[in-house]
Amino acid sequence: MTDLAVLAYKAGSTAARVVPGRLADAVAHAGGVFAARRPSARSAQVTRNLRRLDPSIPEQGVRSGVDATFASYARYWSESFRLPSLPAETVDGLFSYEGYGHIVDAREAGTGAIIALPHLGGWEWAAFWMTAVEGVPVTAVVEALEPPELFEWFAEFRRDLGMTVVPLGPHAASACIRALRAAEVLCLLSDRDIGGGGIEVEFFGERTSLPGGPATLALRTGAAILPTAIYFDGHSHHAVVEGPLDVQRRGSLRDDVARITQDLAARLEVLIAKAPEQWHLMSPNWPSDAVGVVASSGPLP
Repeated sequence: MTDLAVLAYKAGSTAARVVPGRLADAVAHAGGVFAARRPSARSAQVTRNLRRLDPSIPEQGVRSGVDATFASYARYWSESFRLPSLPAETVDGLFSYEGYGHIVDAREAGTGAIIALPHLGGWEWAAFWMTAVEGVPVTAVVEALEPPELFEWFAEFRRDLGMTVVPLGPHAASACIRALRAAEVLCLLSDRDIGGGGIEVEFFGERTSLPGGPATLALRTGAAILPTAIYFDGHSHHAVVEGPLDVQRRGSLRDDVARITQDLAARLEVLIAKAPEQWHLMSPNWPSDAVGVVASSGPLP
């Protein structure tokens, strides 16, 4: 199974680079919609996410939203696999942004920038743009996948995009601090508490936990936390970099981390709500999801 998983991703990467872009995207779209219509835990999770964002969404809206989310996720993989083979001019021509000055300001201040992202759109396109076009060093903390061979394949793929890859784990914090002290850009996916032990917040009307890493790092280093989203925009990509959160000390470290993490959750809600069909969060994220997983093998409601 280990070899099959690695081989499958390698085959997908090769196909995405060999097949013409528009054809690869069309095949990815069709495959995504096909996957959306198969009963699965992932399609059930996307259904719950869409209803969290809009409790009044009609049944047809849910179904079309699930289709669109899976198609968006398939596009993410198709384009990501193609990225390392694209020249910098092509990446630049298909990328627009607003708020990039916040990143420039944070780096010029010598503190580095913490880019706090949701699992939305194609964030790796923006990371490649920063490294290949702007010459900005980017460090990304990523989930330590099993088996190790699969994680190493993904890590090498992201290194090909110019990123420094840090696996989530006990040594991640020190690597992040080094990157920020070198005034680098640090990318942290911040809408899911992967390892547990995060900070309790209200997120889309329900209590859950989100990672406290962005707030803790900002308080320790003085780095700016910039809530950011990368959206698919037609055949292009558009980045929105919001202004920094208030990370000034006000009380105890614990209270400040909780306050900042809740502020980040509120900002992420706004960014996600702009394109909910591009939110690729397909794993349980709220306590109530554990109940939904039991019934997730059935058809979409």
